[in-house]
Amino acid sequence: MTESVITEELIASHGLTVEEYEKICAIMGRKPNYTELGIFSVMWSEHCSYKSSRRYLKTLPTKGECVVQGPGENAGIIDLGNDIVAVFKIESHNHPSFISPYQGAGTGVGGILRDIFTMGARPIANMNSLRFGNVSNPRTRYIIEEVVAGIAGYGNCMGIPTVGGEVFFDDCYENNPLVNAFTLGIAKKDMIFYGKASGIGNPVIYIGSRTGRDGIHGATMASEEFNEESEERRPTVQVGDPFTEKLLLEACLELMEKNIILGIQDMGAAGLTCSTSEMAARANTGIEIDLSLVPLRETGMTPYEIMLSESQERMLLVSEQGKEKEIESVLRKWDLEAAVIGKVTDTGRFVVKNHGEVVADIPVPALTDDAPLYNRPLMRPSLQDKLQTLDINSIPLPQDIGSVFDLLIASPDLCSRRWVYEQYDHMVEANTVILPGSDAAVLRLEDTGKGLAVSLDGNGRYCHLDPFEGSKIAVAESARNIACSGGRPLAITNCLNFANPERPEVMWQFSEVIRGITEACNAFGTPVISGNVSFYNETTGNGIYPTPVIGMVGIIDDINCRCTQALKKENDLIILLGENREEIGGSVYLKMIHGLAAGKLPVCDLETEKRLQNAVRDSIGKGLINSAHDCSDGGLAVALAEMCMSASTLLGVDVEIDDDIRVDALLFGETQSRVVVACPKEKEEELLELLINYSINYKVLGTVTSGRFKLRALSGGKYYTIERDILEIRQAWEKGFEKNL
Repeated sequence: MTESVITEELIASHGLTVEEYEKICAIMGRKPNYTELGIFSVMWSEHCSYKSSRRYLKTLPTKGECVVQGPGENAGIIDLGNDIVAVFKIESHNHPSFISPYQGAGTGVGGILRDIFTMGARPIANMNSLRFGNVSNPRTRYIIEEVVAGIAGYGNCMGIPTVGGEVFFDDCYENNPLVNAFTLGIAKKDMIFYGKASGIGNPVIYIGSRTGRDGIHGATMASEEFNEESEERRPTVQVGDPFTEKLLLEACLELMEKNIILGIQDMGAAGLTCSTSEMAARANTGIEIDLSLVPLRETGMTPYEIMLSESQERMLLVSEQGKEKEIESVLRKWDLEAAVIGKVTDTGRFVVKNHGEVVADIPVPALTDDAPLYNRPLMRPSLQDKLQTLDINSIPLPQDIGSVFDLLIASPDLCSRRWVYEQYDHMVEANTVILPGSDAAVLRLEDTGKGLAVSLDGNGRYCHLDPFEGSKIAVAESARNIACSGGRPLAITNCLNFANPERPEVMWQFSEVIRGITEACNAFGTPVISGNVSFYNETTGNGIYPTPVIGMVGIIDDINCRCTQALKKENDLIILLGENREEIGGSVYLKMIHGLAAGKLPVCDLETEKRLQNAVRDSIGKGLINSAHDCSDGGLAVALAEMCMSASTLLGVDVEIDDDIRVDALLFGETQSRVVVACPKEKEEELLELLINYSINYKVLGTVTSGRFKLRALSGGKYYTIERDILEIRQAWEKGFEKNL
């Protein structure tokens, strides 16, 4: 190996500190060469090593009766019974999606899909959670359009339905949009594959697209703040080809069906470097590869470039000796390349050669388990108490409650997302039985009579005001959405989006979010089986709100016992489950009408929440309700309107709400543990008896009507009325997104 001159500037340009470089030298017993420096830089990046978050992630609940595989593999796995398992995960592609929105979002979808099918699962559903800046900014509008097009372009070409998600806006995401991609797959319980390089002497085989220069140092870029020059870094964004990925998916599943794979891993962040070293680490083996055998699409690529490339649609697998020809035959059938590039060894070392010459020789644990682990300082922000201080009496009551209602339903955070999800194919494969726009998506599990309910939830503004309570609420709302669809929550995946972890305030937020998720998951019995941490979502010192996104999967034991938020039948009773409280802190109402992100969050009592969800699920299972809708963003008035607008016909409501609290809190407050249901009149007595047995407070508000939305609220001895034609509301709601764009 030839030595390179390693300067402090070169070390810093690789995202390493001087102390980290000195640790590398101590591990190696010598100075690393340039290729080795690059390998360490990506494997020790925040994106790959989780060096700031690992100690906190270990405190999350990861065990449970249904858990087959928890964190540590390409994706998590839960047992669904009937000898089938669900494989799912959420990941971020935030930094690439700012620099090159179309490719960044598209390859985010491609990457999470590979994580799922590398486990032996066929992907059956995609979802996404998106955050953007102010929609009045032309650059923001461009990013929105390109991100949505990128997600649609990749997912639609793969033939995998995008069944739901969320889109929110805030100035804090102006220069740091968030693109979190979720995929769910199904596999046979006895056909699960892991990312292990086992069997000394077994061949290491590269399959898929050729390697180019795109994506070099993508993992390092995702571990840094942005600055004014960040948009010039398009070469670090990968370029995706969904048609090749579709072939790769089918080829991998065929190889798995033939049972000729021992281990398999996708080449995602840090490319060939990460896949080889992680597979060896999981099996406690070594790996030796020769880069002259790697299929290249560009001439003159150096070992450094080949090892750090993040070209898409590539996989690495290990098979038994003698199976190489059979693997090559399957790949040829799918018009893909396969190349034996190395072998599994018993040395415990990661050895990289080029035409037989050693260009890197590193102990495998040095790149994985022995990567730096930081205990960064924590500090509660000095302004945290001020953020939570809100004198509700200083907030003027609305003069015209109807105008407030009109503004909210057409606002960017509450209007219909139809413009987004209409660009996604959500019916391909024909297993989507509850479509985008409801509380949770529901998919049919073929030949079982069961269904899977999937939800995606997060609220950065809540976590900005109180990261502990905000993250608890995110888990609770996700579970509530599953319950409103008739499902029982099983497990979660999380995507934790934060600013710079080198700031103590950010690490305090992170630690509080972990604490909140842990408490809520323990309460609901929903272990965390996979996830992703995205730090450094910050530009020139301006960071995003702490934004944990919860992806939850639940089971519906009888697919016929499912429910949606849409009103179904005139004269059904509208009943509110839960209590209204005088809580407007953190609400969309406070943000949109008063320009404030302030106040204490609504109280989320987890025991009350569990009882409510059990009652809702039981009511659906017994056929006592026709509709159920979580009451959250925008409050009760918006929840009622959404139930009307989701109906297939022009159904409305005629309701009266009476409570001894302010009218804005009554109609637009976001008190937790509330669900609005529609119940056939003949089943009212049975439903109310069930609610009493579960100790659930309730109020019969009114009935389902035809064509009109009529709401009367009695507050402070005064009546307030909102009365609108359903067509009028629907037009404002459905056109809100496009109008804001």
